[in-house]
Amino acid sequence: MHRYHALLTSDKSHFGRLCDYKQAGGDLSLRAQALGVSNPNVFDIGLRRQRALITPMQLDFDLKGGPPTKAREIPKPQEPVILTVGALTRKVRGLLESGIGDIWVEGEISNLRRQSSGHVYFTLKDESSQLACVLFAGQTAQLRGMKFADGVQVQLFGQITVYEARGSYQMIVRRVQECGVGALQAKFEELKRRLDAEGLFRADRKRALPKFPNRIGVVTSPTGAAIQDFLNVLHRRQRGISVVIYPVRVQGKGAAAEIAAAVRAFGDPSSINIEPVDVIVVTRGGGSLEDLWEFNEEAVARAIAESPVPVVSAVGHEIDFTIADFAADLRAPTPSAAAEILSADSADLLTRLDHLAARLRRPVENKLDALRTFLDSIARTALFQEPARVLREHQQNLDRLSEDMEASVGSQIQSNRLRLERNSRTIASHSPERRITEMLHSLALRNEAMERHCRNRFQAHHSHLEKCHAVLEALNPSAALARGYTLTLDESGHVIRSAANTSQGQCLTTRFHDGAVKSRVETAESPAPRQPA
Repeated sequence: MHRYHALLTSDKSHFGRLCDYKQAGGDLSLRAQALGVSNPNVFDIGLRRQRALITPMQLDFDLKGGPPTKAREIPKPQEPVILTVGALTRKVRGLLESGIGDIWVEGEISNLRRQSSGHVYFTLKDESSQLACVLFAGQTAQLRGMKFADGVQVQLFGQITVYEARGSYQMIVRRVQECGVGALQAKFEELKRRLDAEGLFRADRKRALPKFPNRIGVVTSPTGAAIQDFLNVLHRRQRGISVVIYPVRVQGKGAAAEIAAAVRAFGDPSSINIEPVDVIVVTRGGGSLEDLWEFNEEAVARAIAESPVPVVSAVGHEIDFTIADFAADLRAPTPSAAAEILSADSADLLTRLDHLAARLRRPVENKLDALRTFLDSIARTALFQEPARVLREHQQNLDRLSEDMEASVGSQIQSNRLRLERNSRTIASHSPERRITEMLHSLALRNEAMERHCRNRFQAHHSHLEKCHAVLEALNPSAALARGYTLTLDESGHVIRSAANTSQGQCLTTRFHDGAVKSRVETAESPAPRQPA
């Protein structure tokens, strides 16, 4: 038999509950788990509050429901738990985040501030209170196309928490929608903003439709009224266009996947063994937002945007807009309008062809008339009337021109010969050979003068150098030593010039011309003074 303890409190929700706790002082999280509390901190705060409500008796229970063994005395009250401001703020934050968590809030925007970091700070208020809110930069993309300013009523979804630095509670916003917008409309706007931010709706991605398509692929329900309207208008306006229908469901769960698969199949006709189509039409009749929702799915939008074949979206009535409309290369307001856009009226085509034929016929006829007139004028000329006479005249002109050409060429040759001789004499008078000879002679004279000047300077410097060498030899102490003189130095290498500069016991070095000897002074004697004569 295992024994468990329970606290009998005034909180009736936990009255008589057996706490899965074997002995006092156990893990707080185990007690919280047994009482169904997800946050141990919350349980701890509640437990401290409940301790003041404990009855004077603490009972023991066993699993068999037997009577209590005995009553125990209430322990003496413990010292109060004193928290720091930061600890208390963290406990409050835990209570708010676990007790409230994610929630929708509606109110009016005020005190809107956009920071350079991209974060948006504002206050959400109503008649009785206000709430500080923050929308971080990563979530601001959903504000595109939305009026988000002071005074605007909005609905926010996010988490209630505490900004510990100031000790104030705030809401971290993750989703924003205008008041009155339903869940589906909000989802529609969110997906539209996200895909637009990716560039799926850019105008430069739109492709031009073929002017006269031969084969049209239609993605729709084969039993709906939309396909009947489309075919009636198409064949009434222009017969001969082939239509390939890919049957899909246009409403209900799983219809979006079928629509996306059909668009991709038309983009890769070999996968379904058909001839390529020139354009794809995605269509269905009108309905509510819920009825048209399969055309608002992301899979359909991406399949349309990735299609290698141009896509026309004709979903619903003129007032209905879907995500497929924005992703397609062209939006048609109705299925009938799509047929009118893709087909040309046969009567209009015939009228236009007649007009074009008339425009082509007029310049051709005018050109033929002009050529006929030109031929008539040529036929009336002398060349066609008397061709032999015209030929003789041309032969005479040819002879005259030949004579003139020979005379002109001979004169030109003579003139060029005279000019050549004159230029030859001029060149001979300005021949560079004489000039080169004169410059070579001048160069030889200058070279000879330079060599003579260099020899004189060298001899002068050589004589000066020899004089300096003789002076240096005369002043060289080694020469005096060679003549028998000596040089006496003290221990520091200074020259001893007088016996008076020595002292008894001093070490001296005496240098000869072939070496040196060291000596020590025994006595220093000064020479006797000279007697006057």
